[in-house]
Amino acid sequence: MKIVFAGTPEFAVPTLEQLLAAGHEVAAVLTQPDRPQGRKGVLTPSPVKQAAFVHGIAVLQPEKLRADFSGLAACGAELMVTCAYGQILTQEVLDLFPRGVWNIHASLLPAYRGAAPIPRAIIDGCTKTGITIMQTELGLDTGGILLQEEEEILPSDTCATLSARLSVRGARLIVRALDLIASGEPSLTPQGEGFVCRKVMRTQVDFSLPAPQVSALIRGLSPAPLAYASVGGLTINFYFAEAVSADESSPCGTVLSASPKRGLIVQCGEGAVRITRLQPAGGKVMNASDFLNGRKLTEGMRFDQPVL
Repeated sequence: MKIVFAGTPEFAVPTLEQLLAAGHEVAAVLTQPDRPQGRKGVLTPSPVKQAAFVHGIAVLQPEKLRADFSGLAACGAELMVTCAYGQILTQEVLDLFPRGVWNIHASLLPAYRGAAPIPRAIIDGCTKTGITIMQTELGLDTGGILLQEEEEILPSDTCATLSARLSVRGARLIVRALDLIASGEPSLTPQGEGFVCRKVMRTQVDFSLPAPQVSALIRGLSPAPLAYASVGGLTINFYFAEAVSADESSPCGTVLSASPKRGLIVQCGEGAVRITRLQPAGGKVMNASDFLNGRKLTEGMRFDQPVL
């Protein structure tokens, strides 16, 4: 089929690659405009745009698609596939494609509609999530479901590792979906009642919470926008933490261990967390054992708690 692919981040790149490998004609790629990146603010194309250039595919980058979709209309495509594109589609855009617009969403809809389904599922302590292929309509992730597949959330998962697996699963599933669409009228399942998850933000850790919740927060916000806390005037970003047992006799946020051998262990409301990967403010990301070598972080120090 002649299609348009709309996507922006690295998460969407495997889908573009799988569509091409399956023999679909990608008439154009729709992606967000180049944005400044890094401390120097270098204007950088999206990962999807970079992949499109490798394959010699035309790229469309309207700042506001609702105001400028003439390039999309000129493609003459039958269908559009979207994956983390980043703009709301209007009815005028949906009407351009006689075989519909189909979205790859990283949750088991109707749960976790919206912009942050992967980190929210980890933060909420879910043990499974998945991919949904749905037909796009004007509502936010409310269209009929064509296909779904589950994905287990592992205790070792961060947002990065889970995203990587879901990205590959979504790419494979959309190829199956397009085969169904090409064969005739696809059978859709209407969504039931669901909920929209909030965007995630950089968050100060509340060590008064149970250790599994603290671990889930840290992993769900890793590698961005990150969870953090301050101790002894030093702010530390956390990249990975696991729940461990503790006698719970110390106040929440107390450093129970700060040795390179045992690692960085912090008391929580129930149990404790062992933080294994972190980044001191202004420094590089490192293993906790490397951070603790030569650092003036000692047992008994206490991380600041959020001000409620």
